[in-house]
Amino acid sequence: MIARAADEVGSRSDGSVRGLPPVERWNPPFCGDLDMEIRADGTWFYMGTPIGRPALVRLFSTVLRKDEDGRTYLVTPVEKVGIRVEDAHFIAVEMTATERDGEPLLTFRTQMGDVVEAGPEHPLRFVIEGEKRQLKPYLLVRGRLEALISRAVMYELVERGEVIDVEGVPMFALRSGGQIFPVMPADELDQLSQ
Repeated sequence: MIARAADEVGSRSDGSVRGLPPVERWNPPFCGDLDMEIRADGTWFYMGTPIGRPALVRLFSTVLRKDEDGRTYLVTPVEKVGIRVEDAHFIAVEMTATERDGEPLLTFRTQMGDVVEAGPEHPLRFVIEGEKRQLKPYLLVRGRLEALISRAVMYELVERGEVIDVEGVPMFALRSGGQIFPVMPADELDQLSQ
């Protein structure tokens, strides 16, 4: 997974992987909104047209930042422009389950090549939406930017779930990186599965 992500993100001539720009430290002036959108399926659009160059989309993804105002921006040292995000900034397209120090560890790869270990700095959160009460899992990737976990990966993820007592309530939950991530009350899961 990590080698594939390094190939996608790119590497320097010396073989080291490029780091991300320090967008959290940049405070340029706001220069308006750009007609750019990240759709729910992870496709990037500019002026209503999909951006067809994956390298360009990956470049834009490295200068993404979600601010305290809840809006998402492309940020450089000299300007900040707003963009729209339909659901999440990224899509988690792959998951690997391993152990570290005898504890479960879930590692995810996004469509942009970010590799993220779920744990205290990168929590999982779960939303139940719509009339059909569909489960939508999210992973904090960096800053305030999240990845929606793809449906295929979500099925792998829930297979790893277990019922854990959380503050006196039996919860269907996941463990990763020394943390417990509650998904839903176990009795609610029982009702949904009938």
